[in-house]
Amino acid sequence: MRLDGVGRRYGVRGPWVLREVQLDVPVAALLRIEGANGSGKSTLLRLLAGIDRPSAGRITGRRRSAYVPERFPVALPFTAVGYLTHLGRIHGLRGPEAARRATEWLDRFGAAGHARTPMAELSMGTSQKVAVAQALLAEPGLLVLDEAWTGLDRSAREVLDRAVAERVADGGTVVFVDHDPRRLAGAADARYRVEDGRVLAQDAHAPTAGPVAVSGPRMTIEAEGAPGSVLPAGPDRAPAGAPQLPGGTEISPGPDGTTLLTVPAVHSDAVLRALLTARPPWHIRAVTAARESDDGAASGTATSGTAVSGTSAPDTAAPGAEDHPTPAPDEAPLP
Repeated sequence: MRLDGVGRRYGVRGPWVLREVQLDVPVAALLRIEGANGSGKSTLLRLLAGIDRPSAGRITGRRRSAYVPERFPVALPFTAVGYLTHLGRIHGLRGPEAARRATEWLDRFGAAGHARTPMAELSMGTSQKVAVAQALLAEPGLLVLDEAWTGLDRSAREVLDRAVAERVADGGTVVFVDHDPRRLAGAADARYRVEDGRVLAQDAHAPTAGPVAVSGPRMTIEAEGAPGSVLPAGPDRAPAGAPQLPGGTEISPGPDGTTLLTVPAVHSDAVLRALLTARPPWHIRAVTAARESDDGAASGTATSGTAVSGTSAPDTAAPGAEDHPTPAPDEAPLP
């Protein structure tokens, strides 16, 4: 998708929120959008998702999109599962398939017990889980997330991290805004800052304000390629639709001709999927927790894992209490 000279303002004589935006949105990529409150980040995301239309310029090559807004309307006349099933059908899924995926995503986010609860009676955290699930269940080509992690408990945030990695590994594109500079730190393929109505490219791997070290556990995957196997490429080098490794995957030689791939635990499923769907597929010999060496680099633990085919380490993160922060406003809502 491409934005060519895109501008947006509200009202014929209103000030320009965005001006002369030139932006390429590649397939199979993770893009982070940054900027101060009120800078126009949410306006840019609405344009990307097709929720809003540009006042100037044009957007071409739009993919099937799904969007999680900064503020999700909770007082809807549905139960949680009924709303997700309804949205799944709007996205083109058949009724039984929409209902199945709705149930799966509620379960994955730890909200299965609220499936039959009316939306208006859900807590803020559970409502946010439904908001995220509605965007994920149809496997969109473009996933747009505006502060989607806000209000989720720790376990649900980790589920969303994994879902983002899976979307990119499956050839989708994810564009996101989040107030936490550590969110998916080191995984973005590109970063942009909205400032004075302009969208400015940043160094994707340069430090951002505040602590940005990738938090949480890391996993080391020991894989063995069959004759003729080629390691899946990163998002910047893999052909469209081909299996891909998430950004930030560390690759090193392993014992007996194997390859070691070290990634944050939230991305381990996406790496395993890319290896197992490559042609020919890779054999997964072990999946182990990585440890920090004396120089700060991650390395595999001394324990040897059982050879695995098509599975990854189980998610053992314990759910935390739901967060209820007060969201900071971005810019004025649509008239």
